[in-house]
Amino acid sequence: MKAVILLSGGLDSATCLALARQQGFECVALSVAYGQRHAVEIEQAKLVAKAMGVVDHRVVSLDLRAIGGSALTDDIEVPKHDDVSQLGEGIPATYVPARNTIFLGLALGLAEVVGSTDIFIGVNALDYSGYPDCRPEFIRAFEAMANLATKAGVEGRRLTIHAPLSGLTKAGIIRAGVAAGVDYSVTHSCYDPLPGGLACGRCDSCLLRQKGFAEANLADPTRYG
Repeated sequence: MKAVILLSGGLDSATCLALARQQGFECVALSVAYGQRHAVEIEQAKLVAKAMGVVDHRVVSLDLRAIGGSALTDDIEVPKHDDVSQLGEGIPATYVPARNTIFLGLALGLAEVVGSTDIFIGVNALDYSGYPDCRPEFIRAFEAMANLATKAGVEGRRLTIHAPLSGLTKAGIIRAGVAAGVDYSVTHSCYDPLPGGLACGRCDSCLLRQKGFAEANLADPTRYG
């Protein structure tokens, strides 16, 4: 049976892909080049897919810079901190309006085309950056909508949105990924990479990644500038 996996090239989505494979799914990977500042993640997604034996990996291009409103898609500075304890409350500037809604919509279309009723997304509700579209209630709401909006749903083939990382800490995600054979050296997490693709080490995503590896008592293979 097939599953569509949203694959960004980051730590979470790579783990999600590995967990789907563990469950016996034939994985169709979908990456989205949306005009993000850290476009290097698309190349890393290709490496992740190849390393995990994904035969069908599709990259969809769209330009969310036309909408903007995020430090990842607009001329807004990416917040930087010296320590993970400095991460603030609320929704950060790196939130991309409607991103997961758009991504899941694309995955839903692909799932119908390839005959899948399973979509995996690597959202996390514990060690995450405060994005509203990473919450379990959003995932459940989208799943309900998907089953109303699709030919498969109308015909009684219920679609499931899997978010297996939702209740895990970043350290828990890393441990699960290591157990499932993820090579984290090919993943990319930085929101504002330096020339040459080196991670900045100070954005929210870098700091959460570092925190996760430290709490898992594992070495972070990321190359920081």
